[in-house]
Amino acid sequence: MSTLNPPPGSAEERVAFAALQARLPALFRAVFADPPAPRTVVVVPGLSMDGEVLAKVVGGRHYEERQLAMLMLLKLPNTRIVYASSTPIDPSIIDYHLALLPEVEPEDARRRLVLLAVGDASPESLTRKILDRPRLLARIRNAIDDPALAHLSCFNVTADELTLAVRLGIPLYGCDPALMELGGKSGSRQAFREAGVPLPEGREDLRDAVDVVEALAELKRRQPGLARAVVKLNFGFSGEGNAVFSYTGCPEDVPARWIAAHLPLNLAIEARGLGWERYAEKLDEQGGIVESWIAGEGLRSPSVQMRITPVGELEFISTHDQILGGPSGQIFQACTFPADPAYARRIQSLANRIGAVLKARGVLGRFGVDFISVPHDDGWEHLAIEINLRKGGTTHPYAVLRNVAPGRHDTERGAWITDRDGSTRSYRSTDNLVDPGWIGRSPSIVIDGVRRAGLEFDTERATGVVLHMLAGLAIDGRLGLTAIGRDAGHADELYDAAATAIATCQRSKSRP
Repeated sequence: MSTLNPPPGSAEERVAFAALQARLPALFRAVFADPPAPRTVVVVPGLSMDGEVLAKVVGGRHYEERQLAMLMLLKLPNTRIVYASSTPIDPSIIDYHLALLPEVEPEDARRRLVLLAVGDASPESLTRKILDRPRLLARIRNAIDDPALAHLSCFNVTADELTLAVRLGIPLYGCDPALMELGGKSGSRQAFREAGVPLPEGREDLRDAVDVVEALAELKRRQPGLARAVVKLNFGFSGEGNAVFSYTGCPEDVPARWIAAHLPLNLAIEARGLGWERYAEKLDEQGGIVESWIAGEGLRSPSVQMRITPVGELEFISTHDQILGGPSGQIFQACTFPADPAYARRIQSLANRIGAVLKARGVLGRFGVDFISVPHDDGWEHLAIEINLRKGGTTHPYAVLRNVAPGRHDTERGAWITDRDGSTRSYRSTDNLVDPGWIGRSPSIVIDGVRRAGLEFDTERATGVVLHMLAGLAIDGRLGLTAIGRDAGHADELYDAAATAIATCQRSKSRP
């Protein structure tokens, strides 16, 4: 293997990667801060996660198209985007996204957009598919105008994304995979403690099912009235690696033997079709944690998004309230922006402390912190539960908002303030609007249905509905949408009206 392609995982590759990353600070100062500056952004939006668990994420096949929100960067006049995908993207979907660009001719934007598809719909990660195809890799490399003015953007970063950056010869704006543990469930708990941020009772660094049994027994001894506990795989995604253990019938003296005998029976695994034996094998592979199940009336699940820039600045991005679903209410379904002002500033303060810990450890790029918030008579109690060193379900709707309704997030008011007239905006967004009856419905028909209902995004009013994940219609009748309104109530009205319009629009099958 040539010096340009050092073996994956080798010391030579680490040296090459470090040299590329060393270019980021100067690139950030000279290019990121200068809108007219020429640049190329290579977008590889695949999810490099546990393939078996990811395959069980409802709608997971369509997540690559969430990052089409990055096409908004084409509003910058000298920006070029190279966008890779597992399968070709319907031209009508590209046209739809380009039409959202304010004051940009679609033809000019299209001239600066290079779309490259692998032609492989398998659940293997997109990055791995690219690395396994040297000719496609060469096409991506050749599409970069100037490697000195380019960077790679991925959904999350693993050893494969590091290898891809080295093969392309451009830096990666994302966290070094050597720090991946900080984004796992065990690493998150350790960071929370270091930051002095409250977290649920529990134990981390569990190696296998034997450790899980011991942790469950210890938790019950400390909290005799505890009815349930949560077991989490270290690198589960979107709640799919979680499972809920019921202590029903557990004797007061809490023998570990009883828990061991009942673990396969009393553990409700969130991922569909993932049985206990395979779940136990995954515990052996990646480890996990055990936490108390937090119960109470009016629970919320807010999140804070931040980033650490290449020049070492810790920046606040946004707050959201997450809407969760699934068998036990742990799977991300939707979100609303901004988070409830009753606690938005408090969770931002807590996340800032966590961010300081991550910054000290060398983390780079976007990350999110999830909380469970419990209402009490004297206010809210916030428990940190997870760090995500990646993009997430709140990334693309926020990118849409700040591009189609430019403004700023006023942290004092907990609101988005538009540049145009100082009015506020809120949104409700989902990736999980689904109906089996919509399977095969054409993206164009759905786009037209929303338009005819008068709900498409209006750039003059800076309100309306933006669609995404439209390719999901052909597979399982799924799509996503972001409804941007003047306030939360207006966003909800637009969301509900769009769902009705989509349900009633003319049925039309996509072309083969």
